[in-house]
Amino acid sequence: MKLSRLLSTVVLCVSFSALVAQQAGPKGEPGILSREQTAAIMPATVFFRGQSATIQARNSAGVRAADGKLVLAAMVDTSGYSSGIAQTYQAYLITELPLQIGTHKLAPGAYGFGFIEGNRMITMDIGGNRLFEAPTTHDDKISRPTPLQIIAEGSAYRLYLGRSFVAFNLAR
Repeated sequence: MKLSRLLSTVVLCVSFSALVAQQAGPKGEPGILSREQTAAIMPATVFFRGQSATIQARNSAGVRAADGKLVLAAMVDTSGYSSGIAQTYQAYLITELPLQIGTHKLAPGAYGFGFIEGNRMITMDIGGNRLFEAPTTHDDKISRPTPLQIIAEGSAYRLYLGRSFVAFNLAR
């Protein structure tokens, strides 16, 4: 019985690995990661402003650069935070390489961010300190908006929260 369970587990793991490989291509291939791939990489909880928050794996997205470095984003459960923080801290961003968001360069690291009134994205360090705001764009043409997703647009990317997005580039 134990051997049959072990074999079943091995077969399941191999099957899952093959599925992930089909979706992502060879390891290190640049491009958009699936939700499943991103959720498997993202930590289950993230630290921001003195507390830990659970990520929403179903609302996560990522990008793998040509050198294999990652940009990961996920919605977070902010129920333990004050309403003032929860309004601006909607998602978590982890980047292993610099990003160019509008006119702002974001260094590798972990950040909280949110899309706020006035069509703006606010980006904060993990202490909750505001780093910058960048304009967002409302996209009525997106056919299937989800709470969080990343879509490639040429050599740039769009980070969406619902129908609003901010464009970013992988900086060097």
